[in-house]
Amino acid sequence: MINWQSKKIVMIGAARQGVALSRYLTEKGAAVLLNDARSDEQLLTARDELQDLPITWVTGSHPTEILKDADLVCLSGGIPLDLPIVQEAVRRNIPLSNDSQIFLEAVPCPVIGITGSSGKTTTTALVGEIAHQHFAGRKPNNRVWVGGNIGNPLIANINQMQPEDIAVMELSSFQLEIMSSSPHISAVLNLTPNHLDRHKTMSKYISAKSNILTHQTPGDIAVLNRDDPLVRNLFSEVKGRRLTFGLNQPFNKQDSTYVKRGKLFLMASGQVAKIISTDLINLRGTHNLYNVLAAIAIAASAAFSLQAIYDGIVSFKGVPHRLEFVREWGGTNWYNDSIATTPERTIAALESFDEPIVLLAGGRDKNLPWDSLAALIRQKVDHLVLFGEAADLIREAIGAVNTGMLPDTMDHCKGLREAVKTAALRAAPGDVVLLSPGGNSFDEFDDFEQRGNHFKQWVKELS
Repeated sequence: MINWQSKKIVMIGAARQGVALSRYLTEKGAAVLLNDARSDEQLLTARDELQDLPITWVTGSHPTEILKDADLVCLSGGIPLDLPIVQEAVRRNIPLSNDSQIFLEAVPCPVIGITGSSGKTTTTALVGEIAHQHFAGRKPNNRVWVGGNIGNPLIANINQMQPEDIAVMELSSFQLEIMSSSPHISAVLNLTPNHLDRHKTMSKYISAKSNILTHQTPGDIAVLNRDDPLVRNLFSEVKGRRLTFGLNQPFNKQDSTYVKRGKLFLMASGQVAKIISTDLINLRGTHNLYNVLAAIAIAASAAFSLQAIYDGIVSFKGVPHRLEFVREWGGTNWYNDSIATTPERTIAALESFDEPIVLLAGGRDKNLPWDSLAALIRQKVDHLVLFGEAADLIREAIGAVNTGMLPDTMDHCKGLREAVKTAALRAAPGDVVLLSPGGNSFDEFDDFEQRGNHFKQWVKELS
């Protein structure tokens, strides 16, 4: 474990990861300088959380003078590597790190790491539920820690962790791109275009994601999606044991999970076990079937019992803002899929429904292609309600509304609240009204959770 005593650490970014890491390092004896481009007024909450610690604050900009004598520069998740102060740190040969890397260097218990372009939060939460079921039946005194890019940064809990515990960690490309450690069990769920506004190219994005495998050893385990061609390209990077997941049974007897005649199976070490019937899964859509298949493979890698896997899947009801049922109103069912910040995620949501759909789409564009989503909207969406900065881009990709072709109507609203009211006017009994934006939330909200919470509030106010 690293001795942080008297080390000078420059922490850039006072979001939740930066705040949690600043506390950990300060309590370990480091001299932490916390830098954020926002004003003191905008940082009142963060400053209040750390007011009991001797942290130096530099706010309002990123002056390079703060790098003097720095032993380490740590980045909160939203800080890009092309920020001038980060580039200057690299030029001065100052090492870079983040909360996830430091967590992996110090954690006393086994770690499961999960990444992917979509589905990682649902899969992480489901694996956490399976782990809880396993420990409850066998090790009631041990704890399961779920966090990382989901919920709490795990560095905030590391002092409470014991060797017999287990940590289940969601990892984003932002966290992975500078990491030099990999979890004992690492899973890559899928790879589709995402965050190209930050990574610029798909190859750089994939490189960041694949870093979850790069530093594994022959004693580690990789869980990979064999149906995803970009993930299959990572098979050669696996250094230890490999489990794959996919819809169809593989031709060889590789360790894997698959679906056959409406049931999910696990094949491991030449033995086959039936896990669960698909009709007992509480999550809609093929994309969620992949998430469950991945969770089974991950849980088997961690040697969780088959009973715990079954119980965890049956008891799991999903995660907020991910095809979350909000209410029935006027004969229509309203769903919140605010997590859909890419066109691919909206495609997955649309494919989860057979009912007529009123789709609310928009938000802020992430420099991703809209053509595939536009084609599916032409096939499945009866009424399209556009909102936010990306509305014109989506409208352009779809083209004009033509009689006898879907969508029947296409409305353009300034913001989400107006979009909810418009969707309520368009919807008819038997329809599904779906918020699945395809863009991020930053044109109107702080994050997708705030967007989803406002959507739910406004839907519940309909009368």
